[in-house]
Amino acid sequence: MTLNLDLLRHGETELGGGLRGSLDDALTDQGWAQMRVAVVDQGPWDRLISSPLQRCARFAQELGRQLGLPVQLEKDLQELHFGAWEGQSAIKLMETDAEALGLFWADPYAFTPPQGEPVEDFSARVLAAVGRLQAAYAGERVLLISHGGVMRLLLAQARGLPREQLLNVEVGHGALFSLSVEPGVMLKEVR
Repeated sequence: MTLNLDLLRHGETELGGGLRGSLDDALTDQGWAQMRVAVVDQGPWDRLISSPLQRCARFAQELGRQLGLPVQLEKDLQELHFGAWEGQSAIKLMETDAEALGLFWADPYAFTPPQGEPVEDFSARVLAAVGRLQAAYAGERVLLISHGGVMRLLLAQARGLPREQLLNVEVGHGALFSLSVEPGVMLKEVR
């Protein structure tokens, strides 16, 4: 059976743009608004799954209360850990580590930020988590509240993009996408 998986990216955060990764900063008022607008007239969902980082989890808890739905926090659906690059913007990295940033942009699977999580490991943990969700909740419609990197990975897989194009997938704050997930983590984007 199919799992219908809607993906919602968190909104704008207090510490601004850049590589948030494992940093646990809160949403701004604008970030809350972006997420609230994204879910208007959407659903209905059977359950909510969220990254445990507060920029996702706090909205999931609010929405769960409003809709009377259970919220499950899933640590394996957290953002990629960017290591020494956490909290830095691309502009800052262009000044301090341009060559390495260029390598990461060209093929994030082939270059890992210093002290960061390899994208291959990130991919394995995210896809394993989605596989567990598919096995547990097949036949349901689930809203996953997560991060840009998680969503890029899942959308790139669903679109059949080569791994080098992972960072070309655009996912704005408060963006909402829909996927169908078949056993074996076969992903298809639903438009």
